[in-house]
Amino acid sequence: MSNNPLTRRKFIHLGTGALAATSAAKVVLQPRVLSASPRPVAPSDTIRFASIGTGIRGCEHLEASLRVPGIECVAVCDLYDSRHIAAAEAVNNPNVAVTRDYRTILDRKDVDSVLIATMDHQHRHIFEDACAAGKDIYCEKPMSHTVEDGFAMVETARRHNRMVAIGSQRVSSVLYAKAKEIYDSGKLGEVFCINAYWDRNSPSGAWVYPIPPDASETTIDWNAFLYNAPKRAYDPVRFFRWRCFTDYGEGLGGDLFVHLLSGIHFVTGTNTPALRAQSTGGLYHFKDGRDFPDLIETFYDYPNFRVTLRCNLNNDGGEFIGFYGTQGTMIIKDATLTYSPQNTRPQPEDYSIFGWPKSLRDQYLKQWHAEHPEPEALNWEVDSEVESYALPHGYSDTVDHQANFYNAVRTRKPVVENEVFGNNTAIGCHLANFAYFNKSIAVWDDSQKKIVKG
Repeated sequence: MSNNPLTRRKFIHLGTGALAATSAAKVVLQPRVLSASPRPVAPSDTIRFASIGTGIRGCEHLEASLRVPGIECVAVCDLYDSRHIAAAEAVNNPNVAVTRDYRTILDRKDVDSVLIATMDHQHRHIFEDACAAGKDIYCEKPMSHTVEDGFAMVETARRHNRMVAIGSQRVSSVLYAKAKEIYDSGKLGEVFCINAYWDRNSPSGAWVYPIPPDASETTIDWNAFLYNAPKRAYDPVRFFRWRCFTDYGEGLGGDLFVHLLSGIHFVTGTNTPALRAQSTGGLYHFKDGRDFPDLIETFYDYPNFRVTLRCNLNNDGGEFIGFYGTQGTMIIKDATLTYSPQNTRPQPEDYSIFGWPKSLRDQYLKQWHAEHPEPEALNWEVDSEVESYALPHGYSDTVDHQANFYNAVRTRKPVVENEVFGNNTAIGCHLANFAYFNKSIAVWDDSQKKIVKG
């Protein structure tokens, strides 16, 4: 069965050069100037921040901050003493102030904003205290540990008029900006189906991090770590591999689903939770006492499209989002974006009619061509080309995401991924986990702002 209405005879009749090429060279996108510092920032305009949480992601943020103009880290906080040293190394400042108690940071008059990079269950109370102290907040994803936490955080930020950014950095990526440009142009047609996955295949990807040799109840403030989680004896596995446990994290939903959903929401212009979710999966390989599955697949229903997400810790499939429209397909795969148009020009049916007698077939084709006359050779519409884009070497969307936040701190104009956007995305994570653990459809009840069984 052919899907090409342009036969070889028609092509020869049109002549060479009448049609556009069907592929294009890959375009390397250029970083935005926001993080490229077109001119030095005056000392009086410098934003001083403190990092609360200096583990893996916290130190990544500290290193990225060195590339953002006009900001300075003046203090760091972590419950594990050796991370104080790691943080000082990350900002290349052995004299940076260090503490275990984040409240001493909030008391400092020279701290304009805080970066919260703690375990998920610590986000709400630190966030609320920071708002009350008049600090603007960059909070790592997922924004909340529970639905109730999320709405309390939104209300607190609004009450104290704080600038907030949530840390799913794809929202600030030049690759996703190009994807949104293509989506908004209408070249995809109507998009009813979106498929995404993020698969990893290593102990580190599954959060099986090594325990530092100096970890102990002396070097770690265990009780402060637990906070409002169930009390239990000191366990370094829970401290360093906290994403594995429901008491402190959101598993694959909070670690990876949130990035995929944030990217999808940004590209499609969505800022509401899904209507409902269904999840399946299981714990197949990493049977190490964790609570969360190492494979989860979730189907989300939105008002105008459906999303399928998968995270699998047993295969290295990388990061992928596919937008499938009636006129084209757009694929984001790791650091590359590809748009492929579909041929939607009118064409006669050339498959089922071969079950007709020849006389009826000829009659149908004659009538179809009479109703759809071919344009003159020079009036053929030029076919859309395949478009391909890639990130430049060394590009960091984390740097751009930070730059967007600190620009909001200066201008008091909210970022795209503010507390409302971050909360709606986090609800998607909660929907997925609710459906998985309850073995039922998870329905978002917007009137009650809660998840209920479907």
